[in-house]
Amino acid sequence: MKIEPIGEFTYDKEFDWHYGPEESANEPIGEFQFVLEGYLDEKNKDDFKTAMEGFRKNGSNAIKEAARHIFEYYQDISNLVDLDFEDDFPTIQSIDDIWGHIRIGNEVAVSRREYGDRKVYLSIECGCDWEEEHGLQIVLKEGKFDNKVGSYDGHLTNSDEYDVAEYETVIYKKIS
Repeated sequence: MKIEPIGEFTYDKEFDWHYGPEESANEPIGEFQFVLEGYLDEKNKDDFKTAMEGFRKNGSNAIKEAARHIFEYYQDISNLVDLDFEDDFPTIQSIDDIWGHIRIGNEVAVSRREYGDRKVYLSIECGCDWEEEHGLQIVLKEGKFDNKVGSYDGHLTNSDEYDVAEYETVIYKKIS
């Protein structure tokens, strides 16, 4: 299946996903490929295309803008860690240093949110040095705007994760 101007997608029956061609973006993204979830049943496929084009244009900038939220996530985890037992826990002094401790995933999952605004969101599962078990999830609404940052849980918004409508615009929900 071809989606212009993105390229040729291959279908994986087992997962019901479409894998796009490998692409390259400016740092911090690097190499990536779009993975469409639920695309066959999608009524408005143009929303997926628009979101992917938005990511191509603004994804790197949006992810860079998420740095302060990612740093908050790091700080929350570092406050929970007993450094007497975690001698390999990283010390990150500033927002600018955060990127040296993140491995951006190469699959950009594209899916429609089941609840709320029903927009198309792009989610990236990343590795990070401070939370190896749960990693880091970066979600962009329509491929353009930071929408959620935190441990990887598969939710596209904090509102969906916590079932709290007031969290709809919260990018990073502090650990309480």
